[in-house]
Amino acid sequence: MRTPRPVPDELSVGPFHRHRALELGVSSRMLQHPRFVQIFPSVYRLETTDMTPRDWVRAAELTLPDDAKVSHLTRFVGLGLQYGDLFPLHFTIGRDHHLPALQDIFLHRTVRMPRHSEHGVSIVAAFIGAASLLRLIDAVKIGDWLLHRGHLTLERLIRVVELEHWRPGTETAKRAMLLFDRDSRSLQESEVRCLMVAAGLPCPESNVDLYDENGTFLGCGDLVYRWLRLVIEYEGRHHALDTAQFQRDIHRYARLRHDDIGYVQVTSAMTRSPHTLVHTIHRAMVERGYEGPPPRFGIAWQRLFAEPLPWRHLHRPA
Repeated sequence: MRTPRPVPDELSVGPFHRHRALELGVSSRMLQHPRFVQIFPSVYRLETTDMTPRDWVRAAELTLPDDAKVSHLTRFVGLGLQYGDLFPLHFTIGRDHHLPALQDIFLHRTVRMPRHSEHGVSIVAAFIGAASLLRLIDAVKIGDWLLHRGHLTLERLIRVVELEHWRPGTETAKRAMLLFDRDSRSLQESEVRCLMVAAGLPCPESNVDLYDENGTFLGCGDLVYRWLRLVIEYEGRHHALDTAQFQRDIHRYARLRHDDIGYVQVTSAMTRSPHTLVHTIHRAMVERGYEGPPPRFGIAWQRLFAEPLPWRHLHRPA
C-alpha cells in the first residue's frame, strides 16, 4: 500500500472548506480517505483534529453563505462563553434562504439584519436573540457576564430594544435589564442574586471588599449585606480542587469570623434546590438581625423560570 500523501499544514489546525483543500493540492479522491472527516456539506477536518467550540463555529461559517452571521448564544463562544449546549449553532440571515436540513446548525431568517460585522451580529443583537430562547434567569446571568467584561453596555441595549422592539427577545431583555448587576463576576453569583431578589429579599451588593476597623483587608465578598455584616459566598469546584485557593479560603473565613462577619457558603448542589437555598440565606439574615418579610415565591419567582414561548422559527431547521 502506498504511503498517504502528506496533508498541508494549514489543513491540520481546524476545519477547512473543500475548495481550499483543492487549492492546496488535495484532490477530491484524497478527501475520500478515512483520515478526512466531513462534518458539514463541503467542510472537512482531519480525523486526528480535536474540534474546539470555536472550531465548530468556524466550520458552520464555512458551509453557510457569507451573509449568514453567527448569532444568539453561539455569538458568545468567540468571547469565551459557552452557555448550555453548543449545538445547534445559531446563525442569522437577512433573506429567505433555504438550505438542506442540518441537524447541528439553525439558521434564523429575519426581514432586517441587525448590526453585524465579520465576527457576527452585534453583541446587543446576539443577546436579544438569545433572550428569545432563554428563561429570564439565564438572560440575567449572561447579561451580567457581558456587562462585567465590557462586551455590552446598558445604554446601547436600551436603545436597540426601543428601536427594534419587534424582534423576538426584546420583552425578556427588558425584564432582564431590571435585574442586571455589572459588578457580578460569575454566572453563579448572578444566579444566587436573582434567586434572592425574585423571592423578595433585599438585593445584596456584589463583590465588596471588606475591612476591619483598623483598615485591614479581610476579603472580597461575592454577595454582601453590609448592614447585616453577612456574606453569601459561592464555592465553585476550583475552591476545593485548587489547594492554594482552598488554603486562602480557610484563612479568609477565619478573618471574617474574627471580625464577627457571618457567611453562607453556597455550592452548585444547593442551587439545584432554589427554594431551600433561599430559606437558608433568609435564616442566616434573621440570625444577623434582619426583620424584613420572609421569602415569597409568587409571580416574580415564577417569571424567573418561565420557559420562553415556542417561536415559529424554532420549528424550522436550516
